[in-house]
Amino acid sequence: MPEAVAPIVVTPTLVAPTLAAPVLAASTTADDPYGSLNPEQRAAVEHDIGAGEGAARPLLVIAGAGSGKTNTLAHRVARLIQGGTDPQRILLLTFSRRAATEMTHRAGSVLARVMGMRASSAPASLPWAGTFHSIGARLLREYAGRIGLDPSFTIHDRGDSEDLMGMVRHDIGQSQIQGARRSPLKGTCLSIYSRAVNSRDPLALVLQSTFPWCKEWEAELKTLFGAYVDAKQEQNVLDYDDLLLFWSEMAADPELGPELGALFDHVLVDEYQDTNRLQAAIITGMKPDGRGVMVVGDDAQSIYAFRGATVRNILDFPQQFSQPAVLITLERNYRSTQPILDASNAVIAGARERYAKTLWTDKASTVQPQLVLIPDEAEQARWVCNRILEHREAGIALTAQAVLFRAASHSAALELELMRRNIPFVKFGGLKFLEASHIKDVLAVLRFAQNPSGRMAGFRVAQLIPGIGQATASKLLDEVGAAAEPTVAVEQFAAPARSAGDWREFVALYRALRTPGLRWPADIELVKTWYLPHLERMHDDAQVRVADVEQLAQLAGGYGTRETFLAEITLDPPEASSDRAGPPLLDEDYVILSTIHSSKGQEWKSVHVLNVVDGCIPSDMSTGNADDIEEERRLLYVAMTRAKQHLHLVVPNRFFIKQQAQMGDRHVYAARSRFITPAMLKHFEECVWTSAETRHTKKPMPDSVRMMVRDRARNAWK
Repeated sequence: MPEAVAPIVVTPTLVAPTLAAPVLAASTTADDPYGSLNPEQRAAVEHDIGAGEGAARPLLVIAGAGSGKTNTLAHRVARLIQGGTDPQRILLLTFSRRAATEMTHRAGSVLARVMGMRASSAPASLPWAGTFHSIGARLLREYAGRIGLDPSFTIHDRGDSEDLMGMVRHDIGQSQIQGARRSPLKGTCLSIYSRAVNSRDPLALVLQSTFPWCKEWEAELKTLFGAYVDAKQEQNVLDYDDLLLFWSEMAADPELGPELGALFDHVLVDEYQDTNRLQAAIITGMKPDGRGVMVVGDDAQSIYAFRGATVRNILDFPQQFSQPAVLITLERNYRSTQPILDASNAVIAGARERYAKTLWTDKASTVQPQLVLIPDEAEQARWVCNRILEHREAGIALTAQAVLFRAASHSAALELELMRRNIPFVKFGGLKFLEASHIKDVLAVLRFAQNPSGRMAGFRVAQLIPGIGQATASKLLDEVGAAAEPTVAVEQFAAPARSAGDWREFVALYRALRTPGLRWPADIELVKTWYLPHLERMHDDAQVRVADVEQLAQLAGGYGTRETFLAEITLDPPEASSDRAGPPLLDEDYVILSTIHSSKGQEWKSVHVLNVVDGCIPSDMSTGNADDIEEERRLLYVAMTRAKQHLHLVVPNRFFIKQQAQMGDRHVYAARSRFITPAMLKHFEECVWTSAETRHTKKPMPDSVRMMVRDRARNAWK
């Protein structure tokens, strides 16, 4: 462990760094490739340049919403390479392949300007840029022999992991009703396991804090998780959590940790507020003194606790190493108007603990954010549709408008109203690419060929063949597992007579896929040819699904080997399948509907936030403790800072609740979100809506008029 250092104190509204970074003036010379950066961005880019390789002090960049963090990080990479750092000794960790690709491309563009060449010729290839999970998978393959792994392991996605958990649960007898009790379902069991691994908390604490309804099953869950780990080892498969867990154990090892750290002079991490404890342990294990470590993030946008992320990582970062970190704050916003930022600043200023910052911009505007009082959810849907169409008439395309909400179910009434008015929309949070059954089928065939020990893939593949059910599939896998040569076992397996023709076709496919020297991506073309007739047999909407299979085959061409493709497509899949939520799009212009969680990193000219009331924001499911409430505050802040020109917070006064167990169908009344306090109202234009008309009211206004308008709004339902 590193020696204790003087801490950087985090107060309710202020972080006072022990070590301040110099703020350099931004250059305005035409030949300066960094001249477009503001002073704080440039300070981050130039941090400890010239100090020598391995001498750069740890750096924390608190990047406010819309402050150009991606641009800053990309320029930092370019500056390091310009200063002589070998690109192969830069580790860039992101949360999506797209982010890594974008930063690599931007760094190349900057280097091109520095060196006076075309961007395509700039030496900015970053072989170690990628997501935590993809980099972890690569390192595990390289070090597999030294940590007891078979390098041919395959990686389970979330669905496969759930299925394996369910299979193990059944095998050890936990799927049966025990007395009057029934054990947690496989998905819940996997969530508990994943939370315990990523949070590094004891199982008892995870159950108490996050899954209290499962506390009585602690002993059984320990048995289940042990059997699940054994099953993964027997089948030579890893799940998502293993990629981080094994990497963190390597980083903590007295021999392997320093060896891993020595591979890289610089470790840069994007969106550090979204990391979990396991990911933070990886960074501190590889670089215990913090030299060369730079993390960029915003504590005010830490909203993924349900995935195991913790805001403590970024709040506690300055004192995690044997020397204190330099702190630089980016406060200039390039996205929103100042009135939107004033309201957003006011909301986050109420946070219990944070890095102090005040977002500002040179985008002046007289248009304040609107706080819209609505009688009920039905009127909310009508009002939002009206405003969307008004904005469209004013020249704001539908795709530049978004409606955000805390939970996917909150948009139900709005979706019906949009369809009634024939307003096209796309809802983010629909079926993911890898969750589509036809994609899982194709990948299962490839995985079973790559790793015959993987029972989940083999079990799925066998049952694609007409006439083969669960019992026959299990028998096949038992014979494959016991055989010295899997291909021979498949060829000699006695399939049911009714499956004979289809089975012979599969055997021919499997033999071809297992043939040494088969050149990728010929593999996926063979699988596609075999699978498409089965797709047409199993699905009425086969033509829609064929497009996804074609997309998968096209993606495969971008990878060098089957092994690499299977790992990367599992870790960073395309966003959605052809089964996207919403009506069929006959128009290229459409409104965006999105949960707040899915909206992070996005921006729109106009943003509507639904149900800004207690019970929705904050959710009544997330008010169990102070930490939960603070994350709900950050959710509202993230939603507000997505808006560029127009922001509308909608406050329905009344909700209709159906089928309550004791009270039946009923109306409930809601209060404005606690995060919009009376003192903040000066930052908003308060509006009210009735079914007949909209009344926009800018304060101050006579109390008599205010009361009359509000009474009309509240009584409109009678």
